[in-house]
Amino acid sequence: MQSDWQVNLDKYQANILDGKVVDFGQAEQELAAVSNNVICDLSHYGLISAAGADTADFLQGQFSNDVRNVSVESSQLNAYCSPKGRILASFRLFYFKDKYYLQLPTSLLEQTLKRLRMFVMRSQVTLENASEELVRMGAAGPDIAQLISDLGFACPAEVDAAKQTGNVLVIRIPGQVPRFEIHGPVAELIPVWEGLADKSTMVGSAIWSLLDIQTGLPVIQSETTESFVPQMVNLELINGVSFKKGCYPGQEIVARMQYLGKLKKRMFRAHIQSDESIYPGDALYSGSSDNKQSVGNIVNAQPSPDGGYDVLAVIQVTEADQGEVRVGNKNGSILEITKLPYSLSA
Repeated sequence: MQSDWQVNLDKYQANILDGKVVDFGQAEQELAAVSNNVICDLSHYGLISAAGADTADFLQGQFSNDVRNVSVESSQLNAYCSPKGRILASFRLFYFKDKYYLQLPTSLLEQTLKRLRMFVMRSQVTLENASEELVRMGAAGPDIAQLISDLGFACPAEVDAAKQTGNVLVIRIPGQVPRFEIHGPVAELIPVWEGLADKSTMVGSAIWSLLDIQTGLPVIQSETTESFVPQMVNLELINGVSFKKGCYPGQEIVARMQYLGKLKKRMFRAHIQSDESIYPGDALYSGSSDNKQSVGNIVNAQPSPDGGYDVLAVIQVTEADQGEVRVGNKNGSILEITKLPYSLSA
């Protein structure tokens, strides 16, 4: 986290731990405000920059989505897969100031950067940890687009679209309420934070993750890397996979599952009424069968405004249909499946 940006957050009593804003001293009030206008520091996401004459072609051969569609006006969800088609990292890819940027959890940044560099070879591509280049913040809520516009910044209307005003980039991302990422130099974003803070609730990183869960947007963490193929976490349903582009690591397996295979696991949204903490990677079991094998795993989990936890979970479809999937063991807390904001049959 940039020192000047941290000084700005400190003025608002941010509770910062390991470079992540936990809360602003009012965790319960922040959780209750999740459906209102909120702003959030996104320093728990890092940035990898990619620049050079061969960058577009290089990235096109590495990722699940069609990088040719990324421009200063259009971002995209994406996945970096192993040769076996398992997701190593999921991220948002955007283009700003003559560079491509991958925004992904800081816990996965260094290993992703190291792996990508292995395949650059003679290509004219430079890959760097760019987390200190740009400050990132999130803004969401029913009135947030107007509030951003009132500060003088162009606000994209369509999901994945981007608008640049001066040195600041605003990206529309999926959300059940309008939701945006704002990127720019620290000197430019401090006034943005100050302007939005007057009419919004400042929240910690967990609230932003909760909004992702409500949206059905998976974020691969270090605990779940190489656990899922893209379709298991519904990436092809939320514009994170292209089946018309060329080859990339794992492409044959991803395509075969789409056209020839039967998907046995899907990502569902659920609520778990439990006082025990729930974490990404936690195993799930059938409560109606003596089968001791896991039937799925938690992808993301955060405390719910209604108590317990809201989660995204990859589950065997047959077990999810039976409605008795439990966390930890066959006697653990049950997952109450809730509706995703998109269709699984799309």
